[in-house]
Amino acid sequence: MNDELVYRIETGISSEEFIRLLVASTLGERRPIQDTSRIKRMLQNANLIVTARMDGKLVGIARSITDHAYCTYLSDLAVDEKYQGMGIGKELIRQTMLAAPQTKVILISAPKAVGYYPKIGMSRHENCYFLDDVNQLK
Repeated sequence: MNDELVYRIETGISSEEFIRLLVASTLGERRPIQDTSRIKRMLQNANLIVTARMDGKLVGIARSITDHAYCTYLSDLAVDEKYQGMGIGKELIRQTMLAAPQTKVILISAPKAVGYYPKIGMSRHENCYFLDDVNQLK
């Protein structure tokens, strides 16, 4: 074991491996980890996934949807709690931006991470809206 940290763009990540990381990062608290079919679709339909692996083990992920022209929605940024504080999240964002350099990265912060993003240079936007249920549309 040489503790080599490797970042790369990946496809084909298993739902089991993704769920393990979501749980280890606490992001699992806000993701449908009990619904493996839905998790599988989340992975299949993301078109940019950057991973961080330590000796092959998935320790971080940036799962995004991008048009590679204007915007990249970074839906999941997860780093195993054991590896937090090492700059992995920041590097995952950097690698995401390098993969889609003409785009603006947009994300919705998990409550526990609200203070993290300004520290790494991201700007806050006050005009974000969301809709969870089509029946809520008036």
